Amino acid sequence: MTATTGGVIAFAAVMAVGALSPGPDFAIVVRRAAVSGRARGMATAAGIAAGVFVWAVAAATGVAALLAASAFVFTAVKVVGAAYLAWLGVRAVVAAARGGGGTLGEPAGRDDTTLPAAFRQGLLCNVLNPKAAVFFVALMPQFLDPDAGVVDAVVLAAVAAAVALLWFLGVANLVAAMRRLLDRPRVRRAIDAVTGVALIGLGVRLAAARF
Repeated sequence: MTATTGGVIAFAAVMAVGALSPGPDFAIVVRRAAVSGRARGMATAAGIAAGVFVWAVAAATGVAALLAASAFVFTAVKVVGAAYLAWLGVRAVVAAARGGGGTLGEPAGRDDTTLPAAFRQGLLCNVLNPKAAVFFVALMPQFLDPDAGVVDAVVLAAVAAAVALLWFLGVANLVAAMRRLLDRPRVRRAIDAVTGVALIGLGVRLAAARF
């Protein structure tokens, strides 16, 4: 392992700061836990952590840098990611208009989101965000020596995923613990509306972003 223990701790601290920054990942975990409960909120958190692991490995192996260097590929990922966020947001707003409490894409009062679907939602939200590629391309070289091997990259990627997982599991559990309060129709409608508008705004912002 070329990275020192201190370096790994510093890397984890930087990842913690990044995880705490509000963004689409936070929005979908909050809504999924509020609407679908603890298990599906945690599955969404696991999907986000898997996405973080993918980007960290991609950055460490140079794949993310190649993506960032290709204007066409990078733009394509950005557009698809923005469209996905906007789609999630529109579905949430529609659920709010129908009275709140539906899943992303299902009418109010009907919540049949499966655990794999919740996991996939978290995974896609993160993997389709090219900002993550830029973040890891800038971050990983600072904590990996030029002669670092695959094991070093995987270790740091695992640390990044673990930090993201711990944070979003905490968010999911906190929101789920408040679910009795959040079950009120007006509160559900407000959650749907706020997270929906936030996701649409994040999608528009991503589509217009220049890196």
